[in-house]
Amino acid sequence: MVQAPRFRCGNPHPDWPVITLFEDVVWWETRSMGISVFLADDNLLVREGVKALIELSDDLEVVGVAQDFDELLEGAGATQPQVIVTDIRMPPDFSREGIEAARLVRKRHPGTGVVILSQYDDPEYAISLLSDGAAGYAYLLKDRVAESDQLVRAVREVATGGSMLDPRIVEALTRPVTSDGVLDATEERLLDMVAEGKPIKAIAVALATTPGDVDHRIEALFIKLAEGLSAGNQSALTRLRVLQRAIAQREEQGEELSRLLPGGVADKLRREGRRIGETEELEVTVLMSDIRGYSGIAERTNASVLAGQLSRHRGEMNRAIMDHGGTVMQFVGDAVMAVFGAPTSLADHAARAVEAAVAMHLAQDRVNAEWDGNGLEPFGLGIGVSTGSVAAALLGSEERLEYSVVGDTVNLTQRLQQWGEPGETVLSEPTFAQLTTPPACECLEPAPVKGRVNPVAAYRFPPRSERS
Repeated sequence: MVQAPRFRCGNPHPDWPVITLFEDVVWWETRSMGISVFLADDNLLVREGVKALIELSDDLEVVGVAQDFDELLEGAGATQPQVIVTDIRMPPDFSREGIEAARLVRKRHPGTGVVILSQYDDPEYAISLLSDGAAGYAYLLKDRVAESDQLVRAVREVATGGSMLDPRIVEALTRPVTSDGVLDATEERLLDMVAEGKPIKAIAVALATTPGDVDHRIEALFIKLAEGLSAGNQSALTRLRVLQRAIAQREEQGEELSRLLPGGVADKLRREGRRIGETEELEVTVLMSDIRGYSGIAERTNASVLAGQLSRHRGEMNRAIMDHGGTVMQFVGDAVMAVFGAPTSLADHAARAVEAAVAMHLAQDRVNAEWDGNGLEPFGLGIGVSTGSVAAALLGSEERLEYSVVGDTVNLTQRLQQWGEPGETVLSEPTFAQLTTPPACECLEPAPVKGRVNPVAAYRFPPRSERS
């Protein structure tokens, strides 16, 4: 195979990127090193083949793999790669999981590059991928990724915020569109507004007409498309597919929101119609856990191995908290924060939080025993639990939302968490007072806490006398 001619533009500075042109594609060649890549594809052979292609380059490292939507989200969250390389269709539905997962990852970790590998040269997929902008996205066809190192070039490109499309996709996107006479300009605009989910009243305002007229126009529009479809008009079929996909995406927005927000929060938002920044005063119990000596463990452990341990730890902690009715608010490095009593009110939130803390220690003990057999370092948890008033609010923007609780109770929980050695849980006085059957605890001498005028009393379990 004859390699396509290569040309270089002048390079006035040795540290600047160089634009490189091949016969079929243009990309930026950078001198960045050490790009971490997370790979997702449900086909094992394809996954291993793509991984081998990527690892042929010394500056690229595959830090994790996944075979479905959930594994991609969890793995990307744990490893936080610079680039995701993913198939479009994966379990569970084999529809557009790769594109949707990539969007969710980029919302959570802005700047993550995305390379979509597909066997479909349908430009609609590329349009969907690039609907929010092309920066940091690449769309390649699987049967061409090995040609001229196209995949490796795409990874490097999106890692620095660039974009890259397979030439066949570019050709399809730029092919002149001929007028087929199915819909006129006004009807096209009406179809777009219907696909966007705009209410009839809003459409009526936009078209300077009445809601009754809009209803009549929409009915006529669908009759026209149906007639075109019956006549075998491909353009009519395409427009109906666009409309169907838009409706399906709106129906899935609730599920997507549930993936972005802690359990229970999405349902509450949809039910109450809460707005960003709107707060409510609640009495809750806050739980925080931290892995003792984590910095040292991280220093001694291979990064990829540590990422796997951290992912397992988070999964176990999340399960223990949710099993007791808690809401996981956030994972920050090795720390976990949860709240009991929000967004759904719980009369026994203090007891549930304490039970969850016990379950978290037991779960981590089981995992540690498993790790010990594999030569992995154990994680020892210190947990703090405090009960009191908080302000709960949905914070952020439409692009990135976070349900948060703030207030003195949250700050106190963090301080109490620092008092616990591995395997210990420290409770605030208000938490202990709400327990009908408290565990055997050791009453701690009141001690100063940063941000508090008066010393704070607390209870620790199990008592250290029982642990010696």
